[in-house]
Amino acid sequence: MLNYAANLSFLFPALTFPDRFTAASAAGFKACEYLFPYDYEPDGIQGLLAKSGLKQALFNLSPGDWDAGERGLAALPSRVQDFAASVETALRYAEATGCQNLHIMAGNADPQCTASHDTYLANLTHAAARFHDAGITALIEPINPTDMPGYFLTEVDQALDIITTVAAPNLKLQFDCYHRAMVGKDVIAGLELAGDRIGHIQIAGAPGRNEPGTGTLDYAPIFRRLQAMGYEGWIGCEYRPAGKTVEGLAWLADHI
Repeated sequence: MLNYAANLSFLFPALTFPDRFTAASAAGFKACEYLFPYDYEPDGIQGLLAKSGLKQALFNLSPGDWDAGERGLAALPSRVQDFAASVETALRYAEATGCQNLHIMAGNADPQCTASHDTYLANLTHAAARFHDAGITALIEPINPTDMPGYFLTEVDQALDIITTVAAPNLKLQFDCYHRAMVGKDVIAGLELAGDRIGHIQIAGAPGRNEPGTGTLDYAPIFRRLQAMGYEGWIGCEYRPAGKTVEGLAWLADHI
């Protein structure tokens, strides 16, 4: 049986963020993820988890100034100190919530720029070492350029090369099936290529980013392949409900 986590930045959009925890639990989810927890104190998030009974599957390091268009700091040579500070902040939240997976956003940068590439490798090495001491997996995720133009990391092959170069035992791939499909690549082939280097998975219909099974991406063979691979990590439901969240969970009835 595969394990699904509700992405509370996407699901239950009619509710306030704190109310989404109990809504996800009532819908049958055992875990949650979201983009960022930093608008709340760590003990506040811990209280929401305790009240709902949810586990914390994942959240992202600070992206910088999201409203100003920043989408991560790790590949930005001018923001090394800010990145180091974001690592320490994420560790505080991870300790409070029991989260063992942290996604490091690269940011908008040219992957062909030597300074950006070298900064990214150095920052990943630093973060992975800090997280290792806390028993946390560091994750990097290719994001398609349609949804996030200018993002440094766009391809699974690129991410796997970086993971190999950094060679940290706790640096793994966050494999988003939607982003893989949106760059025109076969999802199952990507899963097989990455294998045990996958630390977390996310899903959405493609195109459209609505419920899995909408659009042209067939998830039935993807789920079968994950089971055959023995994948035991969380699968984050990071999609925009086409209507009401609970009504749209019919696709999940056989899995949760």
